[in-house]
Amino acid sequence: MNELLQHLKTDYLLVNSTNKYLVEYSELSENARYTLTGFSGSTGDALITPLGVFLFVDGRYHTQADMEAKDGVNVVKLSIGQSQDEEIAKHIENNSTFTIVATKVSQSRLEKFKKLLEDKNVKFQLIDFDPINNYTEQHDSKNIEKVNYLPKTYTPTMPTYITNLEEVSYLTGRRDFSKDYTSKVWGKLFIDGKNPPLLFASDKTAKEFLMNYEGEIQVDKNSINAYEYSLIKNPVHKVSEIKELKSVKTDEEIELYKKAFEATDKAISAIRKFIEDNENLSEYDISEQLHKEFLKYGAKLLSFKSIVAINQNSALAHYSKASKDVILKNGDLVLIDCGAYYKSGLATDITRVFVKGEGTDLQKKVYTTVLKTFLNCYNSTFNTGYEIDSLAHSILDNNIEGFSFSHGLGHGIGINVHEAPPALNKTEIAHTEFLDNMTYTIEPGLYNPEYFGVRLENSCYRKNGKNCSFVKIGFEGKLIDYSLLTEQEQLWLKEFEIL
Repeated sequence: MNELLQHLKTDYLLVNSTNKYLVEYSELSENARYTLTGFSGSTGDALITPLGVFLFVDGRYHTQADMEAKDGVNVVKLSIGQSQDEEIAKHIENNSTFTIVATKVSQSRLEKFKKLLEDKNVKFQLIDFDPINNYTEQHDSKNIEKVNYLPKTYTPTMPTYITNLEEVSYLTGRRDFSKDYTSKVWGKLFIDGKNPPLLFASDKTAKEFLMNYEGEIQVDKNSINAYEYSLIKNPVHKVSEIKELKSVKTDEEIELYKKAFEATDKAISAIRKFIEDNENLSEYDISEQLHKEFLKYGAKLLSFKSIVAINQNSALAHYSKASKDVILKNGDLVLIDCGAYYKSGLATDITRVFVKGEGTDLQKKVYTTVLKTFLNCYNSTFNTGYEIDSLAHSILDNNIEGFSFSHGLGHGIGINVHEAPPALNKTEIAHTEFLDNMTYTIEPGLYNPEYFGVRLENSCYRKNGKNCSFVKIGFEGKLIDYSLLTEQEQLWLKEFEIL
């Protein structure tokens, strides 16, 4: 690594997990952080330093990073609410040079780093190529489909360049189902309010347009990469209004979502029967069958790589291996976190835990505690995700020795499986008040890497100030200890089928 630093004439190199579109769930083939460290999680960046490689991961990935990181990679484990970039900045010495791939970091993040390091007299070096994954990413959309409903109208007050793929897909009413785990159109959008919008389906045409445009262009520094931002002669920053616009779904979108989750419920029900009826199934067997069930019930593709995790693997919040060697036996738990895209192009998301045969007392205690948490959060009257997340932690934290709740309670859903607002966690955006027709997940969990993990996730929407579940499929009756539920909680449970 020191040879690379010397070649780049730098002291530090930031290695990102995102691609040039700043997409969170980028393919591993284009994930430079994965190439460098071997860690396959969806988020978390690395820093190459004269002292070695440092990998920064949040609480969802502590165990997975320990298992996957290559020899010599130093895993920095962040706690809930701890800033990754602040921790990265602590590893950078005074009077040094810090190199960043400008195509893979947002303009706002670049400016944040400059602020964090302003007292250290750090020189920033921006490069427009990836020295870890040195190849050309191919994303241009060639199979664009129009969805069967109208997006909300957006007319900006000045010429605006939109780089967030979910926002581009939303405003154009178009999707591309040709790539795994996404329905997004891979392109950028320019709207001036006077002429028809321009959809750039290639980097080359977008670059030429930006370099030749003489007037002011409104952009959101949070979603445009630093390289593209540098091409604009007169940029004007404004936080995107579109993410709030699309976070409140129309009644038509809510109805389409209900149909999508009806199909998702059928796929989950079918996979539970498959597990009940067959012996010696591996994680891989279940994952492959699950994919078939989704397609059978009308899915165009999966909305993310399904998590199928047996026993200890279920304690890894974002486990995604689906091993052929891990076999489900009597008394084993299997956690399934999955979702799909249907014709509407909206992502579904659900997590259920099943048991093969009969469950143990510990399995029942953990499962019922997580179920209790879901029921209380789902039926709460709180009006922000921050408050509901705090309620979940008040129930789960330090409840069962050795088991912890290591992630936020939920996230917004829509064109992407993770969107915000709303958010149910400890971030600033989680203080955003819920509005009717917002869509989001509620997913409490408890994990112990020596035993197993339990997560129960329902995707929901807000109606008349209340949480309503898209998910109708119920919970695993063989794992419920009713003595741990109050009378009120047992009444709440009647809304859902017991399997």
